[in-house]
Amino acid sequence: MFRVSSILLAAAALTIVQPAAAQQKFENLDRIDSLVAMTVGANLGEPGGPAAPVDRRLRLAACPTTPTVEGPVFGAAMVQCAALGWRIRVPLVAGASAAASGPLPGHAAANRFTRAAPVAPKDNVVRKGDPVQLLAGNSAFSVSRMMVADEDGAMGETIRVREDKKSAPIFAQVVEMGVVRIPGFNSF
Repeated sequence: MFRVSSILLAAAALTIVQPAAAQQKFENLDRIDSLVAMTVGANLGEPGGPAAPVDRRLRLAACPTTPTVEGPVFGAAMVQCAALGWRIRVPLVAGASAAASGPLPGHAAANRFTRAAPVAPKDNVVRKGDPVQLLAGNSAFSVSRMMVADEDGAMGETIRVREDKKSAPIFAQVVEMGVVRIPGFNSF
C-alpha cells in the first residue's frame, strides 16, 4: 500500500512540474526586448529604440546561449540564435542619433506604446533626379558607378538609385552630397 501511494505521489509531482518544463521550450520574449534595448542604447518608443515589443505570438525555440543582437541595419535590430538558426528583425524608431539626447519626458515614457517625439527634419543633400556616385568596396578595393537618385535623401538615409529609368533600383545610403554607398561594406 505504501509503495502504491508513493508511486501516485511521484506521478502527481511529475504532472505539476511538467507545465513548468513545457514553458522552457520557447524563448523568453521579454529577454529579447531587453537585449535589443541594451544593444541599441534606447528604450522602447525612444528615438533609436525598439518601435514596439517583440510580437508575443512568436514561439521561438529557447536558445541555449544568449541570442546575439546586431544593428541597427536598415532601421531594425537583428536578433539571432546561431545555435538553433533562427533570426528575427525588431523595427527601431527613426532618429538613432537623437537617442544620445536622453530618454523621453516622464509622462511620455509612462506608456510603452507612446510615439517618439518628432525628430527635426534633416536637410536633404541628395534630390530626386540628381546624378550620384554609387560606391561599393572596403579597405582593399572600391568600385564606383554613376547613378540617378530616385528620391530625396539626407545624410545617413537609405534611398533608391538606378542607372537609368529602365533599370532596377538599388538601395544605397547617402554618405555626402552627391555620393551614396551600398550598405554592407562597413570597413570602407
